[in-house]
Amino acid sequence: MQRKLGCRPAERRAGQPRLSGLRMMARKAPARLVRDHIDPAPLLLGNDRVGDCTSVGLGNHIRATAALAGFQVAVTEQDALHFYSLSTGYDPARPVTDQGGVEVDVLACAGRAGYALTTQTFYPLWGTAEEGDFNTLRLIVAGLGAAYVGVQLALADQAPGVWDTLSPGDQRPGSWGGHCVLVWDYAGTADDDLVTLLTWGTRQKCTWRWLRSRLMEVHGVLWPQLMLPGGLYPTGDDLEKLRAENAAFLGAALIC
Repeated sequence: MQRKLGCRPAERRAGQPRLSGLRMMARKAPARLVRDHIDPAPLLLGNDRVGDCTSVGLGNHIRATAALAGFQVAVTEQDALHFYSLSTGYDPARPVTDQGGVEVDVLACAGRAGYALTTQTFYPLWGTAEEGDFNTLRLIVAGLGAAYVGVQLALADQAPGVWDTLSPGDQRPGSWGGHCVLVWDYAGTADDDLVTLLTWGTRQKCTWRWLRSRLMEVHGVLWPQLMLPGGLYPTGDDLEKLRAENAAFLGAALIC
């Protein structure tokens, strides 16, 4: 199987929503979060042919959220490619336009235009976390279902098996390129504990030290149409603050 990338270097936009002010982010994240009993059912959605990983990440985030609630949502390759075109300007008739996406712009586009599927359109709320704050990253995974992140892959990561900085090969972050993945669960918080990523239609294992080396941006995404039960999901003031920040940002951002 071909594996395409497609996450352009992380950028910051004035006024983009932040997670740092939410009360839920002041908690201590679970020491481990194992979801072996739940199938998030990630799909490839064309990321073997084009660099639509930023769109695929959102489609698979919808599916992962639904799986946590005990059901599933159909997302097709056509859906993912349509949103990839909408959010980045990709034109299937012009391969040169397959340039990937900037995650914050892709998220802003989804917030404004929605992520359209055959039966309904999903509108996310989202916020950014500092990439060095791993407690917040774990809280996003535990509370919002999965973290939507951008990583700089190295050529060494092309080898099969667990992604780790101790593996042989070229370990320079970015020597392969940028990619959007979802962080789904983790076995612990030590450097060599395993983390599960969702990418290319499967679950990819990595270590925390690998993720620390490759990580370039972290975002939390929630879908108000797919509200999750549980004490870590944002409610009340947290939810209203996130809604207000998203509305203010979308009023100023010229995306989609």
